[in-house]
Amino acid sequence: MSSTAPSKLGLLELGREDIRVLHWTWIAFFITFYVWFNMAPLATTMLKSIDWMTKDHIKVLAICNVALTIPGRIVIGALIDRFGPRIVFSILMVTMAIPAFFFAFGTTFVQLMVSRLVLSVIGAGFVIGIRMVAQWFPPKVIGRAEGFYAGWGNFGSAAAAMTLPWIALSVFGSFEDGWRYALAFNGGISFIYGIVYYFLVTDIPRDGATKAYHFVKAKKAQPMEVSSWLDLIQYLVWSFPLIGALGILAWRIGNVVINKGTPEAMPLISPAVVYIIYALLALIYIAHVLKTLQVNLPVLRAGVPESEKYHWGSVAALNSTYFANFGAELAVVSMLPMFFQNVFSMTPTSAGMIAASFAVVNLFARPLGGFISDHMNSRKLTMMVYMVGIAIGFFLMALIGKYGPEGSIIPQFEGMWWLIIAVVITISCSVFVQGAEGATFAVIPMIKKSQTGQIAGMAGAYGNVGAVVYLVIYSMVDSKTFFYIIALGAAISFLFCLFILREPEGAFADE
Repeated sequence: MSSTAPSKLGLLELGREDIRVLHWTWIAFFITFYVWFNMAPLATTMLKSIDWMTKDHIKVLAICNVALTIPGRIVIGALIDRFGPRIVFSILMVTMAIPAFFFAFGTTFVQLMVSRLVLSVIGAGFVIGIRMVAQWFPPKVIGRAEGFYAGWGNFGSAAAAMTLPWIALSVFGSFEDGWRYALAFNGGISFIYGIVYYFLVTDIPRDGATKAYHFVKAKKAQPMEVSSWLDLIQYLVWSFPLIGALGILAWRIGNVVINKGTPEAMPLISPAVVYIIYALLALIYIAHVLKTLQVNLPVLRAGVPESEKYHWGSVAALNSTYFANFGAELAVVSMLPMFFQNVFSMTPTSAGMIAASFAVVNLFARPLGGFISDHMNSRKLTMMVYMVGIAIGFFLMALIGKYGPEGSIIPQFEGMWWLIIAVVITISCSVFVQGAEGATFAVIPMIKKSQTGQIAGMAGAYGNVGAVVYLVIYSMVDSKTFFYIIALGAAISFLFCLFILREPEGAFADE
């Protein structure tokens, strides 16, 4: 952008093309999350409507719903840098409508499971908009722009929970039959907007007036190029957990027993199939290593020009922050209603309303994280403060309850006043968690412009890795211990930021 680039975001200045692109793009992200989280609010309806379906089936479908999001974010991150966010976002929304339709009208468990597995790729939509927004806004306002995009787009998950049951009941007649049409309607929105989005936006301004608007494309979709031999080792090491998380998911599915407690009880997939999945994942990682070496060895031997170098340690640090903030958010949202219901003996509705506050805070907390990052003199310091806040917040949430009879968790103190304080602690913690997400993506676009999609994809995938790891841990410990563990995760990420994260060059430039 030129030196006359706006110094403020101006979200209501719709005469500006960059603001219109920002709004069209957060709506696209909103729709991808609206589709991605469409099963949870209708899960109980599915159980009632399909006579053979059990809670174990729902658990497996929930696991499938996150399985391919991890590799999806990596692959789509590379495609964005190669082809541009406009066409990739459009194709993702259009193609993902197909498994959404198959899931809506599936009649067998295999149909539901395969369609849900494929549909999990739509969760990668988030990283596409990160590159689009980074292309349109200068560094001095990038935190606010990315935070607004992510915060409002992420609300799609809450919108699904609030609207889909109503659509199934009121628009399509009854929960018994209407849930299928509500899901199909959900997929139809994605299909239509995917086509519309292609014509609403461009990767660069339509007049192409300035060189700063030039879209810097990667030469081809491939693993990241690194700047040093140490960076190469770091990249390969940090790539392993992305495959390992899929192995954990396979292990978890392998331990699910269908028709438990009956003569027909059997594991969903046999141990032999689980080992085959492990072997395939190992081959995928080996292929990734070989391809990474093929791409990077000639470059490193020839020497990387100074203008092309970037600090890969910052990528690692931001992987850790998204693991510790977004990963924790996904895990906590999954367990928080049950936590409040059990600890305070609340009704499911009341507990659900309190738990929903953790997600609704996204609307302002994530943009606030980007705003603060833009206005502090150091984006690194902002990131560190947020990670400390998360560690303290989850530590305080661990103190909401204490151990009662037979290992149960009961309120630390009696009375309504303590419930109010517990809610305040929860919301305050959520402000730090989601603000840290905004601060993370206020830094990512500045590490290396031409690889923003891949860097965002890897960090975004680490958020899902964090969710997988934390949810597995939660299945093995009580809620009090769980909060201590995720507080420790944030503290470790703080150390990564302290010792590894670098302040990006030109972090507050006008251009």
